[in-house]
Amino acid sequence: MNQKLKEKTKESLFAVLPITIIVLIISFILVPMDIGTIALFFVGALMLIVGMGFFQLGAETSMIPLGEGVGVQITKSKRIVVIALITIVIGVIITIAEPDLQVLASIVPSISSTTLIWTVAAGVGVFLAVAILRILLKVSLSMILIVFYTALFIISFFAPQSFLSIAFDSGGVTTGPITVPFILAMGVGFASIRSDKNATDDSFGLVALSSIGPILMVMLLGIFFNQQGASHNPVEITNIVTTRDILRVFAQSLPHYAWDVFVSIIPIIAVFLILQLTTRRYHRKQRIRVIVGFIYTTIGLILFLTGVGVGFAPVGSLLGSEISQSMFKWLLIPIGMLIGYYIVKAEPAIHILNHQVENVTNGLITAKTMNFCLSLGVAVSVGLAMLRSITGISIYWIIIPGYVIALVLSRIVPKIFVGIAFDSGGVASGPMTSTFLLPLCIGVSEALGGDVMTNAFGVVALVAMTPLVAIQIMGLMYKIKSKKIEELPEIPVKAADEILDFEE
Repeated sequence: MNQKLKEKTKESLFAVLPITIIVLIISFILVPMDIGTIALFFVGALMLIVGMGFFQLGAETSMIPLGEGVGVQITKSKRIVVIALITIVIGVIITIAEPDLQVLASIVPSISSTTLIWTVAAGVGVFLAVAILRILLKVSLSMILIVFYTALFIISFFAPQSFLSIAFDSGGVTTGPITVPFILAMGVGFASIRSDKNATDDSFGLVALSSIGPILMVMLLGIFFNQQGASHNPVEITNIVTTRDILRVFAQSLPHYAWDVFVSIIPIIAVFLILQLTTRRYHRKQRIRVIVGFIYTTIGLILFLTGVGVGFAPVGSLLGSEISQSMFKWLLIPIGMLIGYYIVKAEPAIHILNHQVENVTNGLITAKTMNFCLSLGVAVSVGLAMLRSITGISIYWIIIPGYVIALVLSRIVPKIFVGIAFDSGGVASGPMTSTFLLPLCIGVSEALGGDVMTNAFGVVALVAMTPLVAIQIMGLMYKIKSKKIEELPEIPVKAADEILDFEE
């Protein structure tokens, strides 16, 4: 365990270090910060690194085995209605447990946090059931995505403009560090009962469909919800005078985040206990391993969320506000792209997805290739988000063309790339996006006198959209360069790497 923890922490260090250096350089050149703010940021970065290490190891030893077990056991029912109902309940439970959603709900003005959370949870539950039934009934992922996204955009024209950005953001935050390992593993568990050649391809796509439900439900909420005057409470930076003040700030915030994480983990533990008591699936060593994994996951999330919330979010808001009011405000676009390229590497669930893709495809798609494509996609999305915050252009002008391109590509690229691409979109928009990039955009919008609801919110949605195009373009390039290869899964690892020929 200790050696694995060191390896995971080392991975986290190399993921977080670039974004830390970028912020430090900006503080020297464009936005001078007092020593107290910088100290908060660095302590937050340290907690983030250690927290990611614990989380990755914990998710690997608890969430993934549990998700696979749930997926396998549910399908033994053989009754579609029972499978659907159980899946809806599990979808609601894990969504309510998602810290990312709670972060977004606390930031969104004018809507009760409880109302937003339950609305989003209902959407995830229903569409997770749709995703599971799709695997069992062998329905094309591409076709079902086209149908639902077409319906989504039609409904969006009837929803208030102020709800559009939040609706699309909610689809991104629901697939965070708690839900992603669980849902991805469920997909593998469900697909494992099938022996046909498309089983591997169909193991992906659950995250993609689960992200549609929240968008649809929040839009419907906007249509029927009587919105009052929206006001946003800006992020405040604590005044730091001594090193003891730093300790005090983190000590005061730690219990709050610890409670949120405990509330998030308890439902997942309940699912594990119910599964074990009813099926006796895990033997003694496996049970101990899963329990230790839950402990690691809890410690990791507490450290991660505290570090990001206390150290990163205030700095993100400060950078956006200060740069937008200077003569260099257009530099926000390339700065945002640079931050986006590296910040996705610091998302906890990204590492889970990348390694699972590499394992399921037997090295056909490597974690390195996934990282590179996701980084490019998120860099573009953050640049577009900065452009929106500065100019106030409608999210429609970006979201609709982006999804049209993604859906067209889904009809021509190999199936496995479609599922991975649409799953990666939800995974890329994790806690780093909601607690650093969103405050960054809010800081820009507020400083320029824009509408926070329409101009700042939407960055999560854009981060969730561009990887769909980036990963599928990778798939298209692969298809063009491998016409002579008949069956995708039979390609050796070395051959796949040489064909893709991506370098970071």
